[in-house]
Amino acid sequence: MADYETMGSVGAGSRSAATIDAGLKAHMSKIYGLMSIAMLITGGVAFAVGSNEAMLAAIFGTPLRWVVMFAPLVVVFGMGAMINRLSAGAAQLVFWGFAALMGLSISYIFAVYTGVSIAQTFLVTAISFAGLSIWGYTTKKDISGWGSFLIMGVIGLAVAMIVNIFLQSSAVQFAISALGLLIFAGLTAYDTQRLKNEYIQMASHGASEWLAKSAIMGALSLYLNFLNMFMFLLQFMGGRE
Repeated sequence: MADYETMGSVGAGSRSAATIDAGLKAHMSKIYGLMSIAMLITGGVAFAVGSNEAMLAAIFGTPLRWVVMFAPLVVVFGMGAMINRLSAGAAQLVFWGFAALMGLSISYIFAVYTGVSIAQTFLVTAISFAGLSIWGYTTKKDISGWGSFLIMGVIGLAVAMIVNIFLQSSAVQFAISALGLLIFAGLTAYDTQRLKNEYIQMASHGASEWLAKSAIMGALSLYLNFLNMFMFLLQFMGGRE
């Protein structure tokens, strides 16, 4: 992990260590703020659609459900590929649109699980996420080596989920949920440390446009970690309707 004082001294000619420290706190606050707004959008859309039986039937009772399921993937990959060509404002709008699509794709949970169990799972996820993110931010341990293993885990998880669409195995689904929870818990700590180190490395160069986009992409990373932890945890804690 990049040493804070070292990076601060490198940029001492243009920005003091104290200024970088203040900027880092503001940068991370912006990331968490953007992530929180995205979660509110997702939750609002999911609740609005999930509470309407006619809309649920129109979406998940027809082939339209495949569009709803895969549209967020298309948007997130497209955003990652085009981020260098997008302005910070445009990237933020795409992020809000992605959050709305995600709300649409998970709206079925309000028809499958009780409202109380959804709220309880969300609270447990929020507490767990906060603890993991704080640890990733404050730990002196370099966990950058986790990245390649966690990404490989995500790829394997995606393949297993696609295969299980056809197998419909409850045992495989249980294993997917358990592994998925562990993988995205690890990614929460890893991404938090990565975002911190990226800011320290780039702040001394005064790359304001890069930092603005970095905050949006950082919020997207943490948002995905939180949402996946929530969905996998719901498999264990969710009370069925």
